[in-house]
Amino acid sequence: MINVDHGTPLLEVRGLTKSFAGVQALRGVDLEIRPGEVHCVLGQNGAGKSTLIKTLAGAHRPDTGEIVWRGETVTLDHPTEALALGIATMYQELDVVDGLSVAENIFLGHEQATAGVYHRRSANRTARELMTRLGHASIAPTREVGSLSPANKQIVSMARALSHDIRLIIMDEPSAVLDSEEVKNLFRVVRELTAQGIAVVYISHRLEEIREIGDRITVLKDGASVASGLEVADTPTHELIRLMTGRSVENVFPASPGVPSGADVVLEVNDLSLPGVFSDVSFQVRAGEIVGLAGLVGSGRSEILETVYGARKADGGTVRVAGKTLPRASVTAAVEAGIGLSPEERKSQGLLLDEPIYRNVTLSSFQRFAKLSVLDERRERALAREQIDALELRPADPDRRTGTLSGGNQQKIMLARWLVHGTKVLLLDEPTRGVDVGARAEIYALIRRLADAGTAIVVVSSEIEEVLGLADRVLVVAEGSVLATVDADAITEHGVLDLVMKGSAA
Repeated sequence: MINVDHGTPLLEVRGLTKSFAGVQALRGVDLEIRPGEVHCVLGQNGAGKSTLIKTLAGAHRPDTGEIVWRGETVTLDHPTEALALGIATMYQELDVVDGLSVAENIFLGHEQATAGVYHRRSANRTARELMTRLGHASIAPTREVGSLSPANKQIVSMARALSHDIRLIIMDEPSAVLDSEEVKNLFRVVRELTAQGIAVVYISHRLEEIREIGDRITVLKDGASVASGLEVADTPTHELIRLMTGRSVENVFPASPGVPSGADVVLEVNDLSLPGVFSDVSFQVRAGEIVGLAGLVGSGRSEILETVYGARKADGGTVRVAGKTLPRASVTAAVEAGIGLSPEERKSQGLLLDEPIYRNVTLSSFQRFAKLSVLDERRERALAREQIDALELRPADPDRRTGTLSGGNQQKIMLARWLVHGTKVLLLDEPTRGVDVGARAEIYALIRRLADAGTAIVVVSSEIEEVLGLADRVLVVAEGSVLATVDADAITEHGVLDLVMKGSAA
């Protein structure tokens, strides 16, 4: 194992192991965090990052190994004990409570109260100061969190972490729901924290972010640290990829064979509108074509997909599949017509986490497995097994609970569901969010495979490079309007941002 050891550590992890029902999640992790540094933890999905985070947050207790905090060995039996020491964690999956206000979420679990009396005015004032510090003074402390975008919910989660007296903050994929401007603001906050001596453990699959914000790197593979304390400036990207995957992987998008000019139009969206979100959106997608929606967070991209899918009720316009007009706000009709959606929040909106893999794969195709209203689970498992093998899901167990899988494998389950269903139109919202560099290449290849088989695909991604790399055509979206429709190979990332900025200023 590569090891670089300099300075006085704030946190030391030595030989950490953890298993669940015989499955070894951590096999020996070593980690050293110094005050005021940004320490990046890299690894493929399933490498043990989530288990490590939860162990440091007090949610899991390690089987063996040692956690040393400021020179003293500690035992973290509960998240409150980690917070009491000064360790706060921001999880990748949003952990806010929609029914509460911004201020109530920020102080959840450590409410500002005396003798059972909640000091609302004081809580709101402090919440406003935290939101201002995070560059989001426009988000009122009294606003209900359920009305916020995923990006702004992430900001509330960050404010909650900062509401404690912390010395270390763990950020799990903090930029996953942020656009480029939001990421810049995130980095500003991170630099402000480290300037105060607060350490940051930063977990991201975006290697370009590591270059910009990180000081040192620890790499996990198969539950063990294969490199610890690497200097960011001295470690080339190809070496990081090799350490994570055991091989060299290029972030290459599959070549498009092009869409025949005579290909049938499968999806037609005409003058679609959703009050206060977007208006007069029109586009077509042909069989075998991938159309990308490029724009900043809050531009209306995700809402367009959800409205096409029937999850939101349009107040104007039409959606047609293969020439048939769909009723508004009917997911059932959309699925029956052949539309499938892989949502941005796959855990809360797309998957049944407590159900086994096979049930999630067949979820939209139950009629195929029903005999006299009784599901043939043997056939379900057999078909799921085919998809597990084809998509290389790990672990390859159709009865494994879906919630125990890594983000990349959960995304593969979403795609497997629509492969089984025989979808005509596939709507993909952030298809590689939280997915590592190795699994991304596999998902890109799968998306292209679906298109080559004649599926009409619409892709939304916060990474403009990803939209341009996957799509045949791109719709540039800003503030609920389509500014331009161009061939993907005729525009650059800079060109997209230039259009967005001009459209937003208009």
